Amino acid sequence: MPSPSFSTVVRAAILAVLLLLVIAWIAGLVWYASAIPVRGQDRDRRVDAIVVLTGGSERIDEGLALLEAGLGEVLFISGVPAAVAPDDLWRAFGVDPAPDVADRIVLGHAAANTLGNAEETAAWVRTRGYRSLRLVTAAYHMRRAMLEFRAVMPGIDLIPHPVYPPHVKQEEWWRFPGTALLLTREYMKYLVARVRLGLGLSPGSPPRSAMESS
Repeated sequence: MPSPSFSTVVRAAILAVLLLLVIAWIAGLVWYASAIPVRGQDRDRRVDAIVVLTGGSERIDEGLALLEAGLGEVLFISGVPAAVAPDDLWRAFGVDPAPDVADRIVLGHAAANTLGNAEETAAWVRTRGYRSLRLVTAAYHMRRAMLEFRAVMPGIDLIPHPVYPPHVKQEEWWRFPGTALLLTREYMKYLVARVRLGLGLSPGSPPRSAMESS
């Protein structure tokens, strides 16, 4: 029997590597979906500020409930479009905060994505001197949000407070194409964020090693 040619061996090796990568990616997705938090931490602990990342009415509702319960001094809502005033936001999400609560709500207009949320919040926190935050976002988004926030605010005590949009079928996500696609996209964004942070990159910045040598 003739031995396989070199090109055949190379093709087989490449296919084996690709297969291993696919298996690793699928295993990572299953891990990511199964590791979505099912309950927030320290739900009764008071913090300096409550931070809500825009993206769903459940987040706004939960942030307001936490503020009204006295679990934070102020509520910061990050990622609000620049043209949106507080009253516009309340109408859009169907909420009506009491005047004494509304006076303790701050809107951030600088963020357009999760990294922007983290950077916008970090800048605001520095002006206030806060040391502890409760971060409110969707459960499926929490891991990436915490990754970005911890990277830009390493000295701040961050408490994750996930909310659960009803359209996200977290328990049996693989049975629902919409949820499966949502989690797949979120998993890919999480991987990109991990790689970027691992390389010491931020948008528009050179690698950490390049900055240290300049």
